[in-house]
Amino acid sequence: MREESREGSCEGSHDESREGSVEVTSVVRRRAERLGPVGEKWLAELPALIADLERQWSVVVGPPLRAGAGGYVARARTESGRAAVLKLALPEATGAGQIPTLLRAEGDGYVHVLRHDTDRFALLMEHLGEPLSELALTPERQIAVLCATLRRAWRVPRSPGPAQSLGEDKATGLAVLVEQLWKELGRPCSGAAYDRAMAYAERRAAAHRPSRAVVVHGDPHPDNLLRVPTPRAGAESGFVFVDPDGFLADPSYDLGVVLRDWCAELLAGDAPRLARRYCALLAEESGADATAVWEWGYLERVSTALYLFAHGAEAASRPYFETAEILADVGPPGPVPHGFRPA
Repeated sequence: MREESREGSCEGSHDESREGSVEVTSVVRRRAERLGPVGEKWLAELPALIADLERQWSVVVGPPLRAGAGGYVARARTESGRAAVLKLALPEATGAGQIPTLLRAEGDGYVHVLRHDTDRFALLMEHLGEPLSELALTPERQIAVLCATLRRAWRVPRSPGPAQSLGEDKATGLAVLVEQLWKELGRPCSGAAYDRAMAYAERRAAAHRPSRAVVVHGDPHPDNLLRVPTPRAGAESGFVFVDPDGFLADPSYDLGVVLRDWCAELLAGDAPRLARRYCALLAEESGADATAVWEWGYLERVSTALYLFAHGAEAASRPYFETAEILADVGPPGPVPHGFRPA
């Protein structure tokens, strides 16, 4: 989700009377309301939380950024005049890995954290530039940049505590989601697409090897990869990631998420040929297994379509459904002759 992509002026003094003045997007409001009392409490206390963090962190919070669905995101400026971004994430369990992952990364492949409050899901981060998705680059060039940055991001150390969700749990979880939504929604995609996604989920769960697991980003699409304003260590590609899910899985899971997209390009051309080309590029740029990337990508394509459809985003789900139908009987490209080796 694109949430840290704009710098703005934040001149002025701390606002001691924010009550009633904080705006959130309709998507964020709906997500908060679906959380029940916890989400409603978060919405009600948001103005006071912002004012408190302004005092505690000596920052001035400016206008909110409209992009993003994971919480309240706004421009900010530190006491020294440094441009920054404030993010107040929704109190969801699904986002529990974000702050620990960013802190352990220390800017290597990820946005730098300036201040944080884990208990209140609050982050003050370095200002970044525009996302990769807005730079009019070809899919091939975007894939190269995504892979280069992922190879840095996969260096994040594992948590010293209990292990995050492992890859077989992710595959199984997606299979449960696909099965449940496919039935509840009246089978909105063909049986062939459903069967293919379920078969790939079973294969990915069986193929999981803990020794190959890394801390994956979890959602490394071009909107989540932002340009750094000036060159720095850990951002050799010129970009860093934001909004990690931060769980343990085979690195090919992240690459499958990248392959999941490009629906517009696939539908405008020879979808099977393009999808296999993109998959081969992902494997070549990362050293991952092309079959694993393909299977994760297809599973993500179907599960994303069903998830969007279930949440009322029928128009957004349609390209994923359409490409899933086209690719249901298409196999992966040939294997890449070298295995994954972290950079």
